[in-house]
Amino acid sequence: MSESERSKRVDLLLKALNRLAVRPMTVMEVCGTHTVSVFRNGIRSLIPKNIRLLSGPGCPVCVTDQGDLDAIISLSEEPDVIIATYGDMMRVPGTFSSLAKKKGEGSDIRVITTATSCLDLARENLSKEVVFLAIGFETTSPATASMLMEAKETGITNLSITCFHKRTPPVLEQLAMDEELKIDAFLLPGHVSVILGYEPYSFLADHYGIACTIAGFEAEDILLGLVDLASQVARRNPHLDSTYQRAVRPSGNVVAQKLLETVFEYGNACWRGIGEIPNSGLRLREPFRNYDALERFNFKIEKILPPEGCLCGEVLSGKIIPPECPLFAESCTPVTPVGPCMVSGEGTCSAYYKFTRGGTISWEN
Repeated sequence: MSESERSKRVDLLLKALNRLAVRPMTVMEVCGTHTVSVFRNGIRSLIPKNIRLLSGPGCPVCVTDQGDLDAIISLSEEPDVIIATYGDMMRVPGTFSSLAKKKGEGSDIRVITTATSCLDLARENLSKEVVFLAIGFETTSPATASMLMEAKETGITNLSITCFHKRTPPVLEQLAMDEELKIDAFLLPGHVSVILGYEPYSFLADHYGIACTIAGFEAEDILLGLVDLASQVARRNPHLDSTYQRAVRPSGNVVAQKLLETVFEYGNACWRGIGEIPNSGLRLREPFRNYDALERFNFKIEKILPPEGCLCGEVLSGKIIPPECPLFAESCTPVTPVGPCMVSGEGTCSAYYKFTRGGTISWEN
């Protein structure tokens, strides 16, 4: 599609959105990629003023609990241990340190881009224990499952994980039940939905009366999703829909789902600043339990309060926008982050700081 054709399509979608947005509605996007795309394309400045866009807990780095992060930082101090992590986790502040600081102090911490890299690390460092900091939603957890299955099948024993993966549907239910938020519609995550398909979200419309649509990530994808949601709200007909059918099948990725079912079972999980949500995490099933790093090293997760003044939890749950945090752009910046939402490339605070501090986009919308 040419730029001219894309521009015409965006204009048509905006006209449709203005026609359908007949009453105020609050829409939450729950994917960090959506959050960044909304800002990058100036969508808040284009859509009708009575559509309020909120960013939810869609950044896997941001929702990793403080106690979980402190545990992996402590593990990095163990002798003959290699910590393998995704790059965004390096600078997230723990209570007393960060992985980046520990690396600077001599801990062996490797940045990887795929879970399978841990297999090579383990094979190349047989005298050491490789510990993978496993985070992310349903998008990344199948890769962790596949890596563990290969490790088991090939007899790799010097490899373990800290399983901090999160599940998307339970946190959506937590948000749907929050009367303070009064969410009218969810713009559902495209990447996660490639794995899950449609059905896991059906309860949002069926039980909570919230309009839902799965959307892609280009500007026109997001606008098309908003048009669909505005239509549902205007007609008072909330249901589950998808405007991302080119990538998401109704049944999702059955192979990936089977991998997850084989390796993991559901368990409670703590979300940064939000608290414990039942069945919102993954834990290793019995045949894979010996790959649990916390059990191998007999580490316990402590309940840790967030840094004083940090309101990442309120940002992640949509209760405030970043400029309402007293630390935002003051003591908390991308250079001196206090909380994870300012560190990750998908963090809401990071997006606000990068795209709106020049005043080109209104804080209020």
